[in-house]
Amino acid sequence: MDHPLTDRASALALFAALQERAARQGVSLRTPPPEPTSCCGRGCNGCVWEGYYEAVVYWRDEALLMLDD
Repeated sequence: MDHPLTDRASALALFAALQERAARQGVSLRTPPPEPTSCCGRGCNGCVWEGYYEAVVYWRDEALLMLDD
């Protein structure tokens, strides 16, 4: 899972999979980052979605640390 996440569907699938795993292990994860609401849709350099995907990777890494036995 070292590849960067670059689409919404992958991020949502990741959240679901790790939250399910956490529930099975009785681990409480923090809330995933919220999706941006201010994207203009013009493909700007430094788009708010780029920051979101960076936050998703940070959340994933933190969750995996908590889930590692």
